[in-house]
Amino acid sequence: MKRIGVLSLQGDVSEHVAMLNTLGCEVVKVRTLEQLDSVDALILPGGESTTIAHLLVTSGLSDALAVKLKEEMPVLGTCAGLILLSSEILDGRSDQWSYGALSVSVRRNGYGRQIASFESELDVQGVGRVPGIFIRAPRIERVSEEVEVLATLDHGDGAGEHPVFVRQGHVWGLSFHPELSSDTRVHELFLNSL
Repeated sequence: MKRIGVLSLQGDVSEHVAMLNTLGCEVVKVRTLEQLDSVDALILPGGESTTIAHLLVTSGLSDALAVKLKEEMPVLGTCAGLILLSSEILDGRSDQWSYGALSVSVRRNGYGRQIASFESELDVQGVGRVPGIFIRAPRIERVSEEVEVLATLDHGDGAGEHPVFVRQGHVWGLSFHPELSSDTRVHELFLNSL
């Protein structure tokens, strides 16, 4: 059985852990280098991207995770996790960094602040209709040719369709929070790829 890690420095850790437990996974809350080394795949949860980035550095995990990404450890990032995995952060803080593991440009809070949070049904390739929960969600503004788009959203703001679920090889990124619904299929899609 594969061991699935959930980066447990800040954000919706418990929701991802509960979802993975529902699916019968062996779950490790990753806070140390030893815990990171013990897992076969990792989830980067939603939360506050600059805070998570800071805690990755202060915990000593930032460089080790960069190595794991280069070694093609499967990683799924939701919301803030997507921002951390992206190659470009639009409207980010001057000191904000990311791993560049997904060839996408993301705009922090691209769908609006907390008060503009919303839910929308999404058609996910290979899965069907799933609930999309968007909370201060990043908007994917650009994807490279290497990136597979698994779901898009037209938010009705005149900006047209934007990717909200993407994959580039072993790295997956979502603008929304699948862990906040009772629908397990997005997590299952990731787990079935391992």
